[in-house]
Amino acid sequence: MRIARFSLDGNVAYGIVEGDASTEGGPVLDVIKGIPYGDFERSGTRIPLSQVRLLPPTLPNKIVGIGRNYAEHAAELGHDVPDIPVAFFKPSTSVIGPGDPVVLPAFSEEVHHEAELAVVIGRMCREVPRERVKDVILGYTCANDVTARDVQRREKQWARAKGFDTSCPLGPWVETDLDPSDLGIMCTVNGEQRQLGRTGEMVRSIEDLIVHITEAMTLLPGDVVLTGTPAGVGPLAVGDEVAVTIEGIGTLTNKVIKRG
Repeated sequence: MRIARFSLDGNVAYGIVEGDASTEGGPVLDVIKGIPYGDFERSGTRIPLSQVRLLPPTLPNKIVGIGRNYAEHAAELGHDVPDIPVAFFKPSTSVIGPGDPVVLPAFSEEVHHEAELAVVIGRMCREVPRERVKDVILGYTCANDVTARDVQRREKQWARAKGFDTSCPLGPWVETDLDPSDLGIMCTVNGEQRQLGRTGEMVRSIEDLIVHITEAMTLLPGDVVLTGTPAGVGPLAVGDEVAVTIEGIGTLTNKVIKRG
């Protein structure tokens, strides 16, 4: 099931995406009553996807990122794979949706793309045992952990490098019926392939990450866990179109602009 969050005529709602580009008339949204965390009902209202504006599929209270979870990415930045997961936060104000612009921050001269599989939490959870991890996940979406690399290198904390406004594109929707263990993940910039990997290359699995994170904190419905990026990260410039595609989910596309 693909669950999208959208805006139409100033109203915001969730809907189930049905069909695809090959479907007669194109994909449609079957609008749901309420929010997708827990039980919900279909309203019976169906809207062509082409008539709505897709929004970030979730409004997280927090985004927990995991660094250096692909060995080749750690190596390309000159790092070893850490003994334990390296966790960091991105604020809710960093989130944007499909088609929204990534705004380059004035304090950085080297902003990079990082294509990632994002886990969307479906229920409040704390100290989750490994065998229960699947029970707390709503689904998965595409993410771009946009990073001010020069700032990351010179500042010990990653708050500014990873948390600036528009640094967390998410979308286009949440896929709930998916085995995330070995999915293809790709990033292109202006149609040119930059990153290509598989989630099966992650050093630590999604189960490992959720167990580790919830040892320390409560995750709330809608929260997001970023699972790390494969090798091939690189710079973004004004005018670029960056796209993250994940097998079984879809493609998240954003343009890059200059602030002001």
